[in-house]
Parts: sequence; structure tokens; C-alpha cells
Amino acid sequence: MKIEYPIIVEGKYDKIKLDSLVEATVITTQGFGVFNNKEKLSLLRRLSEKSKIILLTDSDGGGHLIRSYIKTAISADRIINLYIPKIEGKEKRKTAPSKEGILGVEGIDKDYLLKLLSPFSTDSNFKVCGNITKSDLYSYGLSGREDSKKKREKVLAMLNLPIDMSPNAMLSAINILYTKEEFEKIIKK
Repeated sequence: MKIEYPIIVEGKYDKIKLDSLVEATVITTQGFGVFNNKEKLSLLRRLSEKSKIILLTDSDGGGHLIRSYIKTAISADRIINLYIPKIEGKEKRKTAPSKEGILGVEGIDKDYLLKLLSPFSTDSNFKVCGNITKSDLYSYGLSGREDSKKKREKVLAMLNLPIDMSPNAMLSAINILYTKEEFEKIIKK
């Protein structure tokens, strides 16, 4: 599968995994190295000026920090935020689980990654699955209310997505992964 947008991941093993699945420009942040590497950040900015970039970091605290840092440097309309599920486990190459005990991009099932990236394939006729809006999130009680954060965390956990996603990030992810009908069934649970 060929992806036209550059894909930004954390480390070399994430890159190796994606290189084995798709034909795309895959660039690493070198983990937290991006915080001290002005050239790397400049490269990401320049890439985002030419085309949108896909941001695919781990669902742990480190991945969240890296994603947040990049989002402060690049205009939001130039970033396609993709999220992997938060699954307990350890990567095959490691002797012990990560600090938080969850899989990173390199450990996620290849079929899931292909499904996540397929909308951005050059031969895809992709249209966003769902037509879920911010108003829908409000009507479901997932934003704008006193208990929205708790409800959102519960739904995100059910979907195996990072529970600390903002309502906007959640909206982007669910519109890629679910139709409105599928999502409403999940909400009813």
C-alpha cells in the first residue's frame, strides 16, 4: 500500500514495522530526541508545508508528550492524527514490557495498522467513515458537560484508544474508524 503523506513515528523499530507494511516516507522523532533537535523539527515543519503529515505515536505518556510537542510546532490543519489502541503487552524484541506495560506502534497488529492507514492510500477512495460532529459528541454527553471527561474516558477505553484524548482528537479518530451507526451502538453500551 502506498501512502502519499509522510508518516511521523517515534523510533526506528516503529519505522521498520511501517516500512514492512507500506510504501511511504517514514520519519522518526528519535523518541524524545526531537525536543533537542532543531533540524528534525525544522524538517517536520518543511514537510508539513508541502503536504499534510501523519502523526502516529505510541499511546503512552511519552507518545503523548511527543505528539503534543509536534502539535505546538505545526499547524493543526497540516496534521493527520492517528492513534493506536492502548493494549497491554510487550514487543517481541524486548525482554520486559515498557514502563507503562502497553504496546507501542511496533507491537500493534499489522492488520490494525493497515486499516488505520488505508484511508490515506493513494489508491483509496476514502471518505471519512462517520459523519459524527462536535454537536453529536455534546448530545452523547462526551463533551461540554460536567461529567463529559469521565464518559469520554469510558468510551475511549471501550474502543482501546488512549483515554486522555481531547474531544477533537477523539472526533478525528472515531470518524476514521467507525460509521455513525457503529459508534452509536457503542455509546448505547
